[in-house]
Amino acid sequence: MKKKVLTVDDSRTIRNMLLVTLNNAGFETIQAEDGVAGLEVLEEANPDVIVTDINMPRLDGFGFIEGVRRNEKYRAVPILVLTTESDAEKKNRARQAGATGWIVKPFDPTKLIDAIERVTA
Repeated sequence: MKKKVLTVDDSRTIRNMLLVTLNNAGFETIQAEDGVAGLEVLEEANPDVIVTDINMPRLDGFGFIEGVRRNEKYRAVPILVLTTESDAEKKNRARQAGATGWIVKPFDPTKLIDAIERVTA
């Protein structure tokens, strides 16, 4: 059975790149354009892993991660942060919110797939 990945990013370009990369690797991909939309589709998406940006309108990645972690059902779902940020303080804040890993944009498709495979193994 295909693993489901929920991607949350306000950039249409990044969402398209993620969709192509993940679908080509055999994943089922559900997309949301910001943290609010991500939380809205979470129940129906029921993802095996989440890939989220940090800087987004309405609800940023930190708030989104906290929202996911407040839901008992998704407490253990791996969350990878995919962002242009590389600041140690932001990485630490994401970790404290419940992020599993951190990938800096622009992403290498092979490394992204490897990271997803690792956290969902």
